[in-house]
Amino acid sequence: MARRARPGIVRAVIDVQQVTKRYGTTAALDGLSFQVRPGRVTGFLGPNGAGKSTTLRIALGLDRPCQGRVLFDGRPYGQLREPLRHVGALLQSGAVQGGRSAYHHLLWLARTQRIGPRRVREVLDLVGLEAAASRRAGGFSLGMTQRLGIAAALLGDPPVLLLDEPGNGLDPEGVRWLRTLLRGLAAEGRTVFVSSHLMGETALTADHLVVIGQGRLLADMPTADFADAGSLEEAFLRLTAGATDYRGGVGSA
Repeated sequence: MARRARPGIVRAVIDVQQVTKRYGTTAALDGLSFQVRPGRVTGFLGPNGAGKSTTLRIALGLDRPCQGRVLFDGRPYGQLREPLRHVGALLQSGAVQGGRSAYHHLLWLARTQRIGPRRVREVLDLVGLEAAASRRAGGFSLGMTQRLGIAAALLGDPPVLLLDEPGNGLDPEGVRWLRTLLRGLAAEGRTVFVSSHLMGETALTADHLVVIGQGRLLADMPTADFADAGSLEEAFLRLTAGATDYRGGVGSA
């Protein structure tokens, strides 16, 4: 059965077009192209150093590609007016001013985008931080800081979400909460793009996978087809076995 978009949600597509990024003689990304479509959770996988964080930073205009571009519904991030209303992102959940309360951290972000204080209260409630709204963010646990970062990503009620390792620091209840949240957002017709190293959780959450290694696309397919009757972890390790700059043995960290 096709999912039905929530009224008012624009069905935006993330379009990564032939993106290359070099640092000296090292290619972090090498002609990378793929699309992330709405109405599903797309997992973004790859070994350490594969280029996942670089891809997300380029998408958000934090790094400049040597070649190619990333578009959100046909426009680069830098051309989006009030970008939090179009793209919600979580890259570094700890990027908060520790002396501010959770409420005032979000209120400061909201005012830059002409978002009212009512929405601040809504997202605090959505991520389970309403009781901690007046507490200084600098005293939060890692899991609470992660929830605050997710609240910031949701602040503009955006049609697109880019989340880098959103499950970091969450306890088992928090991981289940996040899974339900992400699948619910996708069911509303949003484009949900999630980078993760948690294979078991990705298997439960993602409908589709984009896998990269050494800056190149290795797979772009439904999760069920990728695993193909085996575990997602085993399928991932087989695919990426030759796509790392390091090798591990038994007992390697």
